[in-house]
Amino acid sequence: MADNSRPARPVVLGQNQYGKAENRVVRITRDGDTHHIKDLNVSVALSGDMDEVHTSGSNASVLPTDTTKNTVFAFAKEHGIDSAEQFGIHLARHFVTSQPAIHRARIRVEEYAWERIEHAGRGAHSFVRTGQETRLAQITYDGSSWEVVSGLKDLTVLNSTDSEFWGYVKDKYTTLPEAHDRILATDVSARWRFDWTDDAEKTPDWDESYEQVKRHMLQAFAETYSLSLQQTLYQMGTRIIEHRAEIDEVRFSLPNKHHFLVDLGPFGLKNDNEVYLAADRPYGLIEATVLREGREARIPADLTNL
Repeated sequence: MADNSRPARPVVLGQNQYGKAENRVVRITRDGDTHHIKDLNVSVALSGDMDEVHTSGSNASVLPTDTTKNTVFAFAKEHGIDSAEQFGIHLARHFVTSQPAIHRARIRVEEYAWERIEHAGRGAHSFVRTGQETRLAQITYDGSSWEVVSGLKDLTVLNSTDSEFWGYVKDKYTTLPEAHDRILATDVSARWRFDWTDDAEKTPDWDESYEQVKRHMLQAFAETYSLSLQQTLYQMGTRIIEHRAEIDEVRFSLPNKHHFLVDLGPFGLKNDNEVYLAADRPYGLIEATVLREGREARIPADLTNL
């Protein structure tokens, strides 16, 4: 009987990481009767000399994931939370510099916004969760250089006019009618990478940068007469790159939130671009990166889906 077994080949461990995901930390800063709130979801991923824990089960180089969780909460007290980016920088630096076996730390942060409720009672300590976007940040540190990627998700925007879609390729399966006045809507998921890699460099104002990037993004969406969602995406990224010198790369993932005119003819009614069916699926998905000229794209394509 023929022996179909193959010669044994060496097995090696590939890229690996570990950590504690989705640590929900809420930090209240009390300034007399006025309180301030920061609400974060922090995920820690660490990598380095971790071969032995995989190949032999030795935990000698492993900082427990429970410890990383505790560090998140302790740092919220010890360092406070100025911004998602700065908090992530504190954590990444700590893990890489305090543990010889850890060579790289990646911190991902989601920040949930709250607005103050103005009332006549004592103090300013009542808040309501805002229904807009979730702020995001990813901080990576390898002991010598930094990579900071900020972003947002679930920012829903809509133009009720100034959008067309026509002149596209048609084949025997095409049924979509051309549109010369349509609703354009999307849930913006965006990431932008900073031109900041060295601790010795001047640190950007993370909060100011976030607000300005969002402002330019929204203004470009509102001011672009759109012939396609791709065109709108490119204008949003272009405006950010042109107005924010600290940003080198912007990556977007934009689902086309389709709005279809409802046929009211059976009821004897004319629908003059007034009544639409909002369809949540299936949807077109438009993704692209806009770069500063001469710079290299480094934001992974799948990062905008996190």
